[in-house]
Amino acid sequence: MKKTILFTLTLALSSAVAAPKGEITVWSWDVAAKALEATIPSFNKKYPDVKVKVVDLGNQNVYDRGLAGCAAGGADLPDVYSVENGEAEVFWARFPDCFTDLTTLGAGKYLKSFPAFKWTELSVGNKRYAMPWDSGPVVMFYRRDLYKQAGVSVSSIKTWDDFIKAGQKVNAKFGGKVKMGVIGNGSDDEWFRMLANQNGCFYFDNEASEVTINKQGCVDALTTIKKLMDAKLLSVGDWGGQITAFKKGDIATSMFGAWYEGTIRSNGADLSGKWGVYAMPASKKGGVRAANLGGSALALPASSKNKEAAYAFIEHALATNEGQIAMLKQYGLVPSLLSAAKDPYVAQGQKYWGNQKVWKTILDTLGDVPAARGTQFFQDARQVMIVVQADFLAGKYKTAKEALDAAAKQISSITGLPIAK
Repeated sequence: MKKTILFTLTLALSSAVAAPKGEITVWSWDVAAKALEATIPSFNKKYPDVKVKVVDLGNQNVYDRGLAGCAAGGADLPDVYSVENGEAEVFWARFPDCFTDLTTLGAGKYLKSFPAFKWTELSVGNKRYAMPWDSGPVVMFYRRDLYKQAGVSVSSIKTWDDFIKAGQKVNAKFGGKVKMGVIGNGSDDEWFRMLANQNGCFYFDNEASEVTINKQGCVDALTTIKKLMDAKLLSVGDWGGQITAFKKGDIATSMFGAWYEGTIRSNGADLSGKWGVYAMPASKKGGVRAANLGGSALALPASSKNKEAAYAFIEHALATNEGQIAMLKQYGLVPSLLSAAKDPYVAQGQKYWGNQKVWKTILDTLGDVPAARGTQFFQDARQVMIVVQADFLAGKYKTAKEALDAAAKQISSITGLPIAK
């Protein structure tokens, strides 16, 4: 009898400890904020005594106020903080005590629940300062009708050389008026980042100790972009210009992180059924057909007064199929959680995409994405590469290697990191 009473009392006490209460505030932006709000009803079924307030501050404002809050010792920060992977290491490097090591709250058990590349920028040694949220597995969004008119079969495109051959058919069919894609040359280097990541290369090595932008994988990436430009397969446009191009039918393909699915669907509602998706071409036959562009995470400021509730919310939103699929269904945020790929919703055909099972196509690439390290110098390196890429395509450098050697010297000078041998 005493054992039974003791067991019941222990169970009651453990339940009390495991049930967080109170109010938490979450900072995020735009569709990401709306997606987090979509997880609150199911979260409150588990934790009815926690009130969640999501505040949409806008992307830049979240970043700026996060830096200011950390600089002020954690003042005025929320309980849950949204951070883009590419900018995350700025916080860990400048303010190592500003955020909670989530392994102290139990996040260690989720290390294998997400692809390794998603943890790279969120970790310092054995500490995990944020949990992976959405990811940006790169795919080719293509116009079924335009490909068909040009006699292009998606199944024939396995390498970038195959993509060039397909583009030549599109050029011939439409007299050069329809391009195979749009590149943000002069305004961004996203094509370079996607192709370099595919080749296992990036601005820096994964230890964040050396500049690696002139390694062979990056050289191959920039060389491929030059081939595409020389073949007159790409037009040039910024973010808005790319949207205008696909709305007008001036491009047959958009290569982006999978989060672009929502951009196409919301800006091209009248094109329902005309779009499809396929994996990005490989650099060579049998090569990797995967990369990542973008993606975010959720961190827990050390100054939070309700860490238990904050972590419970992060865990529910990001480490359960329920939370991740809710955000995918309603707002097209692509899960990083590997088990979400097995959810029945992922296997459903999507009407807008010609009833193709696009989420399966997209999520099946996650495990193949090579890891890349943005480091705290991501934006510095990106600004250098935007200029170098534009100069190379304009003929300032004779070879991609020469261009990237110049980029490496500039990045090394700015960051103080040595150039890899």
